[in-house]
Amino acid sequence: MWTIIISLIILGFVVNLFEKKKPKLYTFNFTDYPLMKPIRIDTKGKGFFTLIKIWILGVRYWEIAKDFEYVLNGNKYVIPAGFIFDGASIPKFLHPIVSPVGVLLIPGLVHDYAYKYATLLRENKKDTMGVISQKKADEIFRDINIGVNGIYLMNYLAYWSLRIFGFLAWNKHRKVNAKIK
Repeated sequence: MWTIIISLIILGFVVNLFEKKKPKLYTFNFTDYPLMKPIRIDTKGKGFFTLIKIWILGVRYWEIAKDFEYVLNGNKYVIPAGFIFDGASIPKFLHPIVSPVGVLLIPGLVHDYAYKYATLLRENKKDTMGVISQKKADEIFRDINIGVNGIYLMNYLAYWSLRIFGFLAWNKHRKVNAKIK
C-alpha cells in the first residue's frame, strides 16, 4: 500500500510541475461546512454472510441535518436538510488512501445531488438551474474540487473516473426519475 501512496505522490508532483492550469468553468464558495448526521447501518439480526457482505461492501450514508448553502458561478444554491448521500463514491478498497468524507466531501455532496435530480436547487427552494447533463454535473464536481482542495492529480483522477464509470449511477437515477420536493 505504501508503494501505491508514494507512487501517487511522485506522479502528482510531476503532473503539477508540467501541468498548465486550465481555466475553471465553475466558481464555488461556501461559508459553513454541511451539518450531517450518520445514517445507522442496520446489522442487528443479520446472518453471518450478510454481515460480512455489509462489512466488505457496505457504505456509510449521511443525512444533511441543516440546509447547506453555497454559491456556484455567482448564483446561490442550497442542498436542503433531509438529503441523504454517501460522500464521494470511492471504491471501498481505496478508502485507506482517499476517504469518501475527506477532501472530496463538499464536491461529492453537490455532485450526488446533481446526479440524483439532474439539476441544482436555487436558494429560494423553488427554482433550479435547469436540467443538466451528466457531463455538466461531472465538470461541476471537478471545478468544485479544484476550488476546495487544489489537488489537481486527485481531482482529475476523480473526474475521469466519473466520466468513464459515472453513467452507471447517472442511469440508475434517471430510471428512478427523482423529483425535488
